[in-house]
Amino acid sequence: MLDTRELGRRPGSQREVTRQVEAPPELGIEVLHVPEGSPVEIDLRLEAVMEGVLVTGTATAALEGECVRCLEAIDDDVEVTFQELYLYDDHAPADGDGQEDEVNRLEDDLLDLEPLLRDAVVLALPFQPLCEDDCPGLCTECGARLADDPDHAHEAPIDPRWAGLAALTQDQHEPEQQQD
Repeated sequence: MLDTRELGRRPGSQREVTRQVEAPPELGIEVLHVPEGSPVEIDLRLEAVMEGVLVTGTATAALEGECVRCLEAIDDDVEVTFQELYLYDDHAPADGDGQEDEVNRLEDDLLDLEPLLRDAVVLALPFQPLCEDDCPGLCTECGARLADDPDHAHEAPIDPRWAGLAALTQDQHEPEQQQD
C-alpha cells in the first residue's frame, strides 16, 4: 500500500517515489516468473488529478524460468512501464457507464500497487520464453539438446512396407564369408 495523502487532493501536485519491494507470490506465468520475495525496483510518479491519483511508473525485477523448447534455465530481467488512474473513494463514475468493476479506487487515500504490478509484468512476459531466439530444442527421438550437438542425427527409420527390400540390400553389401 502506498500513501497518497501527501498530495493533498490538489490537482497538479505530484510526488516521485522510488521503492524496493518484495515480489508477491505467483508473479508471472507457469514457465517464467519473478521469484516470490525477490526484490522489485519501483519508480513512480504520483500526480493528483480531479478524480483521483494518476500513477505512472516502471518496475524492474529478475526473472527465472525455463526455455519451452529445450528446458534450459532462463535467468533474465524484466522492465515494465505502467500508468493507471486510482479514483478517490468519494468520486463516483457517471451512472450507466458500466465500468464500476473496472475502476481502481483509493482506500482511505492508500493505493494497492500489487494488481497493477501483476498485470504489467504478466502482460510483458513472452508467452513461450526461449533461452535463445534460434533455440533448436530437443531431439524428438532421444531428447538430446540440439544446441549442444548441432550435428546430432539418427538414421532415418525404415518404412515397414520396404523392410523386406532393406534386408536384401544389406545382404548384398555384406562380404561373403570365406569357406575353409
